[in-house]
Amino acid sequence: MHLPQAVLTLLLLNVPLISAKPAKRFYDTHNYYVVEHKSQHLDDASLDDAAAALGVELVEPAGEIPNHWIVRRPKDVHALYSRSDDAVDPVLQKYQELKQLAETHVVARSDSTHNARRVVDSVPFLEKQTLRRRSKRAPPPIRPGDEEQPSPTSARGIAARLKIQDPLFPDQWHLVNDESPEHMMNVVPVWDMGFTGKGIISSIIDDGLEFESEDLKDNFDAEDSYDYNDHEPLPRPKNSDDHHGTRCAGQVAASKNNACGVGIAYDSRVAGVRILSGPITDVDEAAALNYGYQNVSIYSCSWGPPDNGVSMEGPSYIIKKAVVNGINKGRAGKGSIFVFASGNGAAQGDQCNFDGYTNSIYSVTVSAVDHRGNHPYYSESCAANMIVAYSSGDGKHIVTTDKGKNHCTHSHGGTSAAAPNAVGVLALALQARPELTWRDVQHLCVETARRINPNDEDWEKTVGDRYYSYKYGFGALDAEEYVKAAQTWKLVKPQAWFDTPTVRLDNGTVDTNGTYSGGTPIGAGGVNSTISITKEMALERNFEKLEHINVKVWINHTRRGDVEVEVMSPNGVRSVLAKRRRSDSSDSGFPGWTFMSVKHWGEDPVGNWTIRVFDQQSEEQQGLFLGWNMIFWGSTIDPSRAVQFDLQPSDEYLLPPKEVPPPALPPAATTTQTLHTSTATATQTNEAVALTTTATAGATGTSIPTADEGWFPSMSKLVTSQKWFFAALGAVAVFGLGIGAFLWKRRMSRVSGASHYSALAGEEVSMTARGGGALTGGTRTTRDLYDAFGELSDDDDEYGDESTALNRAVARQAGGGAGVGRSNLGFHSGFLDDDEQSAAPTAAAPLYRDEPNSTVRRNSTTDLSGSEVSSEEELSSCGPPSPNGSSSLGESWEHASRA
Repeated sequence: MHLPQAVLTLLLLNVPLISAKPAKRFYDTHNYYVVEHKSQHLDDASLDDAAAALGVELVEPAGEIPNHWIVRRPKDVHALYSRSDDAVDPVLQKYQELKQLAETHVVARSDSTHNARRVVDSVPFLEKQTLRRRSKRAPPPIRPGDEEQPSPTSARGIAARLKIQDPLFPDQWHLVNDESPEHMMNVVPVWDMGFTGKGIISSIIDDGLEFESEDLKDNFDAEDSYDYNDHEPLPRPKNSDDHHGTRCAGQVAASKNNACGVGIAYDSRVAGVRILSGPITDVDEAAALNYGYQNVSIYSCSWGPPDNGVSMEGPSYIIKKAVVNGINKGRAGKGSIFVFASGNGAAQGDQCNFDGYTNSIYSVTVSAVDHRGNHPYYSESCAANMIVAYSSGDGKHIVTTDKGKNHCTHSHGGTSAAAPNAVGVLALALQARPELTWRDVQHLCVETARRINPNDEDWEKTVGDRYYSYKYGFGALDAEEYVKAAQTWKLVKPQAWFDTPTVRLDNGTVDTNGTYSGGTPIGAGGVNSTISITKEMALERNFEKLEHINVKVWINHTRRGDVEVEVMSPNGVRSVLAKRRRSDSSDSGFPGWTFMSVKHWGEDPVGNWTIRVFDQQSEEQQGLFLGWNMIFWGSTIDPSRAVQFDLQPSDEYLLPPKEVPPPALPPAATTTQTLHTSTATATQTNEAVALTTTATAGATGTSIPTADEGWFPSMSKLVTSQKWFFAALGAVAVFGLGIGAFLWKRRMSRVSGASHYSALAGEEVSMTARGGGALTGGTRTTRDLYDAFGELSDDDDEYGDESTALNRAVARQAGGGAGVGRSNLGFHSGFLDDDEQSAAPTAAAPLYRDEPNSTVRRNSTTDLSGSEVSSEEELSSCGPPSPNGSSSLGESWEHASRA
């Protein structure tokens, strides 16, 4: 008796559910087969009928394959089988016999034929199972020579190709990142170009340098090294923890040898200046920042004030003076390059805009990203960050040289390691293009930085297609992109700058004792204030393109860490200058602290700049906003009129600051040819004159002389180089005297001169109105004489350009054109004691003014159209603030804590 097929199938399908494992196989005693069984017709054989017909027993379903089954048959140990491959299997033989019988064409229908057809129709497939051995796909065995031919882009492949034998080179992922190739300094292509830093010297200002290390001794520069802690010639690391400088030096200039790893610029030289191993005076620190500054190209500075989220410190006046000196005179005038680590205090809520070293226009400020391009927890964010470089994070560190004869480390990191990685890349670039100035180096950082993690919400679009992030700056420094760009880079024009008047809110004042008074209370909506920049202000100071901005603030607050500051440009680009610092409970406020932002690089500065100061609105803490000003740094219009910034001593915490007149700009170097070709006339308005430029000495510059230049800025040059001009002028004078005598005699011979002007009876006609006639009906003045010679037509005046220049000068004198002052801020403006509010800083900055005459500026101002603006409108025109000290921007602002 057989069970119905459906019941049997259901029971068999439950076998895998009942049995946790497949049935055990007995290949020594049984042969196993796979059979496909289909029951498409009512007359088809059931599975057990088919198994019986084939002489097999059912084992289980064939895995998860529908309608396939495993069957078996005991081996006949007494049967004699052929040893050939053609040996007949009884089950397969039986299946073939059934197929042949089913295909027999007979008229009579026998039971055997019918059963054969039923089985064959229900079993379309039958196969005997044979044991086979599969081979593991393990890594192939290494043949002789294979270990010397790894992937050409891997660390080992590159080491083999470049003959790098340094044992730890494969571990230097910041040079070749096998795991994440898109995240590394990308220096190998630069090495392939032949640039390895040869001829470039970097100075590691730190805790000493292990100059006897096998990895550094061949590249050590003793001449430009010094120990300012112990005042000895060589910066030997003596303390147990004096290894920081040696590690940084290895990143830059570790030799390509058989010790540790290699430096990014492994053929460059490295000096050591020891200052971090003990207390040091400001003057020694200042000397350290200039040590060897004609030989040294780059100063690597992985240090600063404490990264504790509490400190707000900067360099003193003498230290800033040294930095400006290096910028102006270092590298034969091309400028020393200062690279500063942004700081490791992000976990404590610190921000690099509270550090006066990183917060400087002269610093290439470098933050860190890890081996996957992520922002590590320690790396400080701020608007002064220019670029990021690779360093420790997510369990990986920087492998480099360590203190000792042949010691290495696998645990270097932080922004301390990011900065020297950037130094190494800059050394490669300076070998490729030695004439790069300190500002060219910064421009190339901005232009070539690679945007990483583009989906990070911290990225913001600024001007054009440029993006900026407080965490990443303009992006990651890429050696290949940087050096390639440096080779064809057009050198930037010299630096220009101008500053704004200081806006005081509600008579805000900080006296010589550091005592605050006045100011606008910081309410629920914060305090807004606006400064307007005009085209004339920029042109007056020969200013073309914007790079850095400084924003100096005076804020009195009982808890400094609650204060947040941001500034909005005319183009809608916002810089968050200060965010909340939860650990900073100082009550000293911001007595003339200067913030810096690179976020506005390339913007047009003309328009309204609005600052917003607000706090956390704590009932226990209060604050007042007393005043602010700005400095704009960029490039000149006319390079021949450039002047170097010169830092002057001042009490920069004072409000109002002391006024300092702006430096006089050299006159435009107008050539004889341009004098003959000008078509401008003296009838132009003051505004048109301010916007007019003339080609001079191969550059473009304004033709407006400054107040210090006088009306005839080119006269001294004419005296020395245009003697012919004065000879001609003398002849003209003699001729003019003769004509004058003739006209006088003619006048005397007439009965009445007035009768000849009867049509103009009762009018006093000036010489200008008469087109330069010799006689007038009124008194002749100096201006009349100027008009007589200056208002000639293009057809009559072959010296048109000169007369136009004179007209512009007189127009400017008559119009009282506003001038723009300069800042005495240099490397950084603020140094203050967080604990003693009354302690007077050693450096300060004076008041910046639009013009020498403060009375005119305070009473009225002039907009771009030349119309006068009342005193109530002066806040938006750089004058004094309105009574409430604010100018709202509506709802366009976002709270800095959400930035």
